[in-house]
Amino acid sequence: MTRKELLKLLGLAGVGGLFYIADRLWPFREPEQKGVERLTAGERQWRPAYVVLEEKGRLAERIEQAYSIMESCRLCPRQCGVNRRTGQLGFCRAPEKAMVYSQQPHFGEELPLVGRGGSGTIFFSNCNLRCVFCQNWPIAHEGWGREVSDEELAEMMLDLQRIGCHNINLVTPTHVMPNILGAVRIALQKGLNLPLCYNTSGYELTEMVRLLDGIVDLYLPDIKFMDGLEAERFNLAAAADYPQMAKESTAEMHRQVGDLLTDKDGIALRGLMIRHLVMPNRVAGTRDFVRWVAENLSTKTYVNIMSQYRVEFMAFDYPLIARAITSEEFVEAVSWAKEAGLTNLDERTLSHYELHRRRVS
Repeated sequence: MTRKELLKLLGLAGVGGLFYIADRLWPFREPEQKGVERLTAGERQWRPAYVVLEEKGRLAERIEQAYSIMESCRLCPRQCGVNRRTGQLGFCRAPEKAMVYSQQPHFGEELPLVGRGGSGTIFFSNCNLRCVFCQNWPIAHEGWGREVSDEELAEMMLDLQRIGCHNINLVTPTHVMPNILGAVRIALQKGLNLPLCYNTSGYELTEMVRLLDGIVDLYLPDIKFMDGLEAERFNLAAAADYPQMAKESTAEMHRQVGDLLTDKDGIALRGLMIRHLVMPNRVAGTRDFVRWVAENLSTKTYVNIMSQYRVEFMAFDYPLIARAITSEEFVEAVSWAKEAGLTNLDERTLSHYELHRRRVS
């Protein structure tokens, strides 16, 4: 990395960029991950899925179908049934138009998404969950942000492409999926040609994920809990069905896009990437999670086991999660993933594993 590149990253990326730079300059990496498929020069030219669907004349039909669902909203497992097109608000409190908190190149995401130009993140306001430990609670719970039209959202996507981002990273997209599809088609007609990354909490209806088949290139779901009682305990509204919804929808995502595919430089083009946050006292069910991935998806599935749990929002009031995780808890979690046979763990997962392992050894 040159001095000029370093200064550029520091200027653009803030704290996220510092983590990115640290990983680039002082990596703690095991040998190259197995099972990551890469496109190389001379192989077929990759194109975003939505480009192909538009050429088949089917993207407009999907958009119309998605917007019709808003008239009796069942975009997520809450299935509120309100008519958002006439101003009614459901559980997520989202209006008919998408609400956006920010758009920016993000350098703190998974490295295959970040590359050199950053991941082009668009943070949507509101959420269909109410996690008591939410780290983005002003956006997700309080709904900070502003309403934008599909045309404005399309311009945001194009701006992120113009400044060199590698993908359009749609953060908390579930409740605004129709708006996203409408914006993508507008942006496509003006030259959008980046992969779409659907960055979701995992609380999805499988039938809605099926509607995205042939549109989304990269799926980035959380799988937060493997036990319904824990999911209900740490949400402000009932979510006991979270584990089942997350597993079913993630399996559908994997059916659509398969394991991670990157270009020759390691930049993500297509595939499933799963996030799992290690939480205190094993409440996230990490052992069951890694076994489920290995047995039901693929041992090559890209999995990011995250160590950055912190006590946020209302978590102080819940004794089981009112502390940071220990090094022992994180080492245990990654060890379970290795025992399950997962071969494509996120590079930062492996780096943090080495750091925590040294502390406990």
